Amino acid sequence: MSTPIIKPFHDSASGTISYVVEDKETSKCAVIDSVLDFDMASGRTSTKHADLMIEYIAQNKLIIDWIIETHVHADHLSAAPYIQEKIGGKIGIGEEIILVQDTFGKIFNAGTEFERDGSQFDKLFKDNDTYKIGELNAKTIHTPGHTPACMVHLIEDTAFVGDTLFMPDGGTARADFPGGDARTLYRSIRKVLNLPGETRLFICHDYGPGGREVAWETTVSEQRKNNIHVKDGVSEDKFVETREARDATLSMPKLIIPATQVNMRAGDLPEEEDNGVNYLKIPINKL
Repeated sequence: MSTPIIKPFHDSASGTISYVVEDKETSKCAVIDSVLDFDMASGRTSTKHADLMIEYIAQNKLIIDWIIETHVHADHLSAAPYIQEKIGGKIGIGEEIILVQDTFGKIFNAGTEFERDGSQFDKLFKDNDTYKIGELNAKTIHTPGHTPACMVHLIEDTAFVGDTLFMPDGGTARADFPGGDARTLYRSIRKVLNLPGETRLFICHDYGPGGREVAWETTVSEQRKNNIHVKDGVSEDKFVETREARDATLSMPKLIIPATQVNMRAGDLPEEEDNGVNYLKIPINKL
């Protein structure tokens, strides 16, 4: 089994960790969960975070195969189309994106011009699909609960878990978004925790709970021993009780309104209007 080379990129504004995953034998790579910088107050975007990833790929003479989204993020905008325009790669997400598109297409009254069939993406992954990054073997694991389209990507001995799991002291993802479900999330997490104990897990978000330094790498064994929400011995019913109680105290992510409108379109902005400007909608009393 080959071991991928992992380069993390931390975005402090959103708490996101994006990754470049490299096959050292072929210099092929994938980008996972990229970030497009967005200032909510001004409505301006920038590409500082994505440009750092592109620069790293260029400096290391890598060839991009894939631009992977583990799910439709609610806390940051995806830079997938920008990266694809600059250096190529196929944009992929779980096939249940069509459920997310249907749900949020209605919330934002997106109109008939917004296709709800996942066609904005180059690849819709099914559960247990396999693909390659150079000679690295990759497999998808459908892990709904946070969102219907969540996918863990198992690349050799390394899994990229999106928002399904946080670091052990951070617990798990919330399950109260449209299409989310705490019981489903628990069952999805058990799929991940049934992987070999030495499997490395790379998470998508960390906020340094308790004031510790931001971290992003753990293992299945560490999660089973120490995760505050789902360590071994925590029953499904207890998890659901804990998760639902915590979710009831959480406010919506500050970027959920722009993020979901953009990310359900594979990172593209809504169509320009007749004045040449892109607009995002704010649904009143809906979320």
